[in-house]
Amino acid sequence: MTYKLFARPGWGSMLTEIQLGWYGLPVEIEEVGDLFASAEARARLGAINPLAQVPTLILPDGAVMTESAAITLYLAEAMGRGDLVPAPGDTLRPAFLRWLVFLVANIYPTFTFADDPARFVPDEAARAGFRAQVDAYAERLWRVMESEAGAPWFLGERFTALDLYIAVMTRWRPRRAWFAEHCPRLTDIALATEALPGLAEVWQRNFPE
Repeated sequence: MTYKLFARPGWGSMLTEIQLGWYGLPVEIEEVGDLFASAEARARLGAINPLAQVPTLILPDGAVMTESAAITLYLAEAMGRGDLVPAPGDTLRPAFLRWLVFLVANIYPTFTFADDPARFVPDEAARAGFRAQVDAYAERLWRVMESEAGAPWFLGERFTALDLYIAVMTRWRPRRAWFAEHCPRLTDIALATEALPGLAEVWQRNFPE
């Protein structure tokens, strides 16, 4: 009953890897090359996931799952647990679903567009400006999250997968120094999440210090 995760350290696959670790599920990590720089890596993963993106998760029955939010909901359901995802009927579930989709539908695409602007902007001279605009938009979205963040966790007293997402995604642009200055509540959530016992190995593999 082993899961297989196609992953690259520090990339979006960590959003799934950390949840597999949280649930104590057996997982085989298959590292992929740099999907921006390597046509071979894209072709190899593209045979399984046409978008050649991580996370790409192979379930124990061989089914392929992509999209981190879908995987988040699936794993909670498969485990029959509500510690990361509030169950149907839980008063926190609407807020959880709202902000989970906000993260993956609004903030995550800013990395898709700005990580490699050449994929979307043919004019080389225009790429720097395009990336700057997308990064500025991402900062605006993070400030929305900051204004809604509770304490000690995003939803208040209840820890959820949202806190895992925040801990991982605040490692990316605009980086922790910016968050410390502009989004202190999100920074506190990220640091508290990283300090939780049992996940040190996942953090170390993805963000070796």
